Amino acid sequence: MYLSSYQRNTNYLRLCLINVTFLSSPSCLAQATPTTFGDLRLANGHSAQRRRVTSGPPPSGLQDWLQTFQMWSGPERLLALDELIDRCETSQVKHVMQVIEPQFQRDFISLLPKELALYVLTFLPPRDLLRAAQTCRYWRILAEDNLLWREKCREEGISESASYRRRESVRPSTAAVSPWKSAYIRQHRIETNWRKGDTGEPMVLKGHDDHVITCLQFSGDLIVSGSDDNTLKVWSVVTGKCLQTLTGHTGGVWCSQMAVATVISGSTDRTLRVWDAESGECVHTLYGHTSTVRCMHLHGNRVVSGSRDTTLRVWNVTTGQCEHVLTGHVAAVRCVQYDGRRVVSGGYDYMVKVWDPETEVCLHTLQGHTNRVYSLQFDGAFVVSGSLDTSIRVWDAETGGCVHTLTGHQSLTSGMELRDNILVSGNADSTVRVWDIRTGLCLHTLQGKTNSKNQRMMDQRREPDIPLWCPSTCWENSPVTSFCSPPGGVVWRIKASDTRLVCAAGSRNGTEETKLLIMDFDLEDRKTEAD
Repeated sequence: MYLSSYQRNTNYLRLCLINVTFLSSPSCLAQATPTTFGDLRLANGHSAQRRRVTSGPPPSGLQDWLQTFQMWSGPERLLALDELIDRCETSQVKHVMQVIEPQFQRDFISLLPKELALYVLTFLPPRDLLRAAQTCRYWRILAEDNLLWREKCREEGISESASYRRRESVRPSTAAVSPWKSAYIRQHRIETNWRKGDTGEPMVLKGHDDHVITCLQFSGDLIVSGSDDNTLKVWSVVTGKCLQTLTGHTGGVWCSQMAVATVISGSTDRTLRVWDAESGECVHTLYGHTSTVRCMHLHGNRVVSGSRDTTLRVWNVTTGQCEHVLTGHVAAVRCVQYDGRRVVSGGYDYMVKVWDPETEVCLHTLQGHTNRVYSLQFDGAFVVSGSLDTSIRVWDAETGGCVHTLTGHQSLTSGMELRDNILVSGNADSTVRVWDIRTGLCLHTLQGKTNSKNQRMMDQRREPDIPLWCPSTCWENSPVTSFCSPPGGVVWRIKASDTRLVCAAGSRNGTEETKLLIMDFDLEDRKTEAD
């Protein structure tokens, strides 16, 4: 049964009056300094004069009644107050509450030593810390503590480099703001923008005429696009200008890798080239393959390339020398992964192979797929392969055993991303699936109107009209969709950093120019740079 507002106020008033009477009773004098409500007000820093009722002269006998009340014991006073409350009207109870209630609102944080107060605040989530900062000046000082926000950033995995970047960009008028707090707020804003699709107008970069962009790399402030027009282009993500056009290949560029300003490309002309993206110079031309270089993976100063000639080659990027040749596939090598210790390759022979590149020995041949293998992921412990047979297989890299066969897709799985045992797969059946490779369970299925890719993890090409996904939201009317809405519009490739999404788009029927779209989710930073 619900209590009326009058009943709730009356019960609360009884508790307040019990506390006041207890403090003024003789048995409590040895334990508490305030002995009456007036003493309590003085202890809290308030004037002894409180708001008086000015409805008229005091009733006759009031002083005698008060003197009698003063002579009663503590229990007798409580009984008298209880009876008095029952006889009060609502307005009278409200008046008494307005007098009493503020005296029991204690700012315990301000009474604690600063170190202990900060320790208490560490238990608050960041959202509540921001609210606490609005309470009063002292709470704001505590809630701005840099070490406190450093701990919150650590809990969220925000790095010190992000804090340093914010410290460098803080303006003089905001210098008192904690750099760690600024880094946290920035990260939260970026995540919110990703989920809501809030990027403002994309930057549009036009190049490669009407040719297909076959590969895309994104590192720092540089974007490198490779095309079947035999060239690669280096773009500034800040200004949108084409900084360099890398020429030298005599066939279409089909794959690339990038580390800082070093770019490696593979072509139908059977060579790999190592480029300096800043100067545009070709540092090395790597000869050895006898057919199209179809895939590659860079780790440190070594790149492993796979070719339609059925072999893989391990190259030293610094010297330009071929250090090892891995033979064993009987059809084109379509995908490769390299972690610095092991090479994993997948081919059109339906096989996945695990190699020791130093000895050039094939450690395991993983058999089970019944069609071409198009995509791979490798985290050192598990190999994940995607095939034209519609299945995805999870393998133990040490034993070569098949741990799980992931079924559910209806077509080719041509792209995947694996992070912390969570696999995201993009398939030609218009779905993205999220899997736990430890259990083999499908956690989510994201259905698009057309072929779809995960917004921050997938890197695919030649899929029309791509909605962009996060775990709970689909941007059905995303900037990518609007730029690829004409008939035949396609997104060739997608690359992303923490703050930007780069899409290579064009068309199959020549109705649209090939272009790059850059969407910036760090809107505040972009505004600061413009200022």
